[in-house]
Amino acid sequence: MTSQAGSSRRSFLRRAAVAGSVFSVVPRYVIAGSGQTPPSERIRVAAIGCAGRPVSNIVGVAGCGAEIVGLCDVDTRRTGKMQEKFKQAPFFKDYRQMLDTLDKQIDAVTIGTPDHWHAAMSIECLRRNKHVQCEKPLAQTFGEVDQMIAVARSAKLVNQAMNQGHAFDTIRTFREWIEAGLIGTVKEAHFWAPASYSCMDQLDELTKTHSIPQELDWERWQGPVAPHRAYCPLYLPGRWRFWTDYGCSTLGDWACHLMDPIFWALDLGLPEAVRVDDLGDWEPSKHGVTYPKGDVFTLSFPAKNARGPVTVKWFDGPRYRSVPCPDGLPHDQFAPRMEKYVNSGPSGEGGVIYGDKGVIVYGSHGAKNLRLIKDGKLVDTSDANKDLPPPRYPRVKGGSPYHEWLDAIKGGAPVGSDFAYAGNITQASLVALAALFDPGKRLEFDPAQRAFKNSSAANARLRVKRLPGYGV
Repeated sequence: MTSQAGSSRRSFLRRAAVAGSVFSVVPRYVIAGSGQTPPSERIRVAAIGCAGRPVSNIVGVAGCGAEIVGLCDVDTRRTGKMQEKFKQAPFFKDYRQMLDTLDKQIDAVTIGTPDHWHAAMSIECLRRNKHVQCEKPLAQTFGEVDQMIAVARSAKLVNQAMNQGHAFDTIRTFREWIEAGLIGTVKEAHFWAPASYSCMDQLDELTKTHSIPQELDWERWQGPVAPHRAYCPLYLPGRWRFWTDYGCSTLGDWACHLMDPIFWALDLGLPEAVRVDDLGDWEPSKHGVTYPKGDVFTLSFPAKNARGPVTVKWFDGPRYRSVPCPDGLPHDQFAPRMEKYVNSGPSGEGGVIYGDKGVIVYGSHGAKNLRLIKDGKLVDTSDANKDLPPPRYPRVKGGSPYHEWLDAIKGGAPVGSDFAYAGNITQASLVALAALFDPGKRLEFDPAQRAFKNSSAANARLRVKRLPGYGV
């Protein structure tokens, strides 16, 4: 493709994305001879991160018609599956080299890296005129989320955070129930995630010398983190969420899925206060490089528009067993009382939304497994119940965030979970995680000033120092 043709294609896709629902699929003959590529052709996607969770995203966008044109990962121990599946896509260890080399061949980038890389990579791609899909949580620090949102707004490109449940039908049903007043005014919500992301009993491993695997570029993996640490196998693969330098703990991993429905339905915004109710024997000065084995937070959201204040309680790790069971729900149907935990299953993560006229219970991702309790009894939520509100919000094709992202790039409806929306959920989580470093009291947060009013220790966690040269 010539430079002029590549520029024309990118310009067209940018205009199509800005136009939003004005476009859907434009036949080739409509723009024949214009030098512009019709949006019905395949979107060319490069992937940063090719093992673990990102595999689902790469396969997902490819299955929805995208062409995978480049792959990048700094650790090749687990990338063989994607390299074999997409043999035509060149493989890189340096994402900037990939962006330089394939620039005119890339329309969009899907980012599936550890949290500490999200901001730098997303901002870099947006500034290079690429549409972006980024894994959740959106970033590792509060300040980085603000940066990402600002750059995304100025770039006017499609940006999507991968709390994929926002594309599901059930989250729309949940909002329709709330707006129809099925449970009245929402006062409180409880959320839980059984996962425990902590290495506080293994911190002595950090003092030992470990050989760096030949397949891993350890310095490049750490990227913007300051300072770089000596390698330890407890960091990766798959365990970087356990560490305050690289991840956002269980709360950061799961809040984007579990709190998504009420953030959307109630427009929660940012909390005005947070309190750490329980963190076990974790101490900031002793264990601060990793997260607690389990914790309980209370977040207070102020009244907004027509709704009153909302209290949100969060339980994770072994503390999830202490979530109160709502009246009217048998204990053997309530996940925290079930004997065996199954990730994302009926006995896994979930939430309870308390209104003054009823209760809604749901599972993970997009309010799956919705249940309604009225007058202390479970309500029939099948289509046979004509008292339930009819669908109001448009459904995403196949409930697929990948269809949604690619269609938005082609000029279809905007994505539901863009950086501005998802960033709000991430920042609420980061406010709570910052409170870990000043436990034992109610910390007041000022959303306008983007800071705590009464804790310098917590404020220090909202914006951490990054190495120069990464754009954050």
